[in-house]
This record gives sequence, structure tokens and C-alpha cells, in this order.
Amino acid sequence: MTEVSSLTGRLLVAAPALTDPNFDRAVVLLLDHDEEGSLGVVLNRPTPVGVGDILASWAALTGEPDVVFQGGPVSLDSALGVAVIPGDEGPLGWRRVHGAIGLVDLETPPELLGPALGSLRIFAGYAGWGPGQLEGELSEGAWYVVESEPGDVSSPHPEQLWRAVLRRQRSELAMIATYPDDPSLN
Repeated sequence: MTEVSSLTGRLLVAAPALTDPNFDRAVVLLLDHDEEGSLGVVLNRPTPVGVGDILASWAALTGEPDVVFQGGPVSLDSALGVAVIPGDEGPLGWRRVHGAIGLVDLETPPELLGPALGSLRIFAGYAGWGPGQLEGELSEGAWYVVESEPGDVSSPHPEQLWRAVLRRQRSELAMIATYPDDPSLN
């Protein structure tokens, strides 16, 4: 078996040709990627459900929009917290994923984490791939892999994230940001 180079902490940006409706124009933050598979959350799928409606104790700590995001099609009845915490040391109840980005243990009392949080987003569900599955999709050109930035997690305009992430690339990927939503209308 060939070694899997970890993409943990990177973004998967859906190629315009990706036809799965779960991932149309999706930006996925990979929280874990190894030989056993991959797990991430879709950063740009806000729902109409307020964080206060399901996790009232965390609502005051989330940024705008203060709604739950659909992290992916898997386990929609589970919640994940992703937070940006500046500095070298993270508090109890937070596990670093990449740089300042990490996972929040939502069982931790919010008052323990609150003072350290730079931003927090709550996700219902996640995106998951079995061993080798993501690598297959990458080789088919379904995703672009790019570096994440802490602001991606808490973008106040998640509906613009797909274009914004592509636009900041220093390659031909920046041109893809201009790809029309429906190319048949051109």
C-alpha cells in the first residue's frame, strides 16, 4: 500500500464539474486525513437553524451568521464545533487540527473555552471518505486542494466562500472563481 500524504487542515474546493449535489460549490475543511480515510466539514452550507435552538449554551460564542452549518451528508444528528484559537496554547476542550484551527469538545463547559475563542462555528454532520476514496476523487479532478486560512472557518459571508478561496489562489485556479453557476446560460 502506498503512503498517504496527509491533507489534514487543507481545503477541498469542489471543481465546477463535481455533480454530487451534497458538494456543489462546496469548500470542505479536512479535519482528519490518513490511510484509514478522511473527515471534514463543509464550510459554506448555513442552515436556517440557529445555534441557540440546539446548543443554547454555545450560541453566544458563535460568529455571524449564528446558525448551524450542514457539515456534510453523514451523521446529520451529530454536532461538531470548529474554532480558531490564536496563540500557541489551546485551552482544555480544544484539539488543534492545523495552525490556529481546531476541534471543540462540545461537552466542555463553554465558559472554560469562551475567553480563548477567536471564532466558533457549529456543524451538523460531516463529510467522510473511506480509505483511498478521496484520493480517487482527487485523481478524477473532482476537488482542488488548497491551503486553509483561519478566516475560512468563520467567514461572515459563507455563500461567497467558494469564489473567495479560488480567487486568492496564485495559479490558474483563480480564473475558476469566474466560472458561471450555469454555463449553459452563456
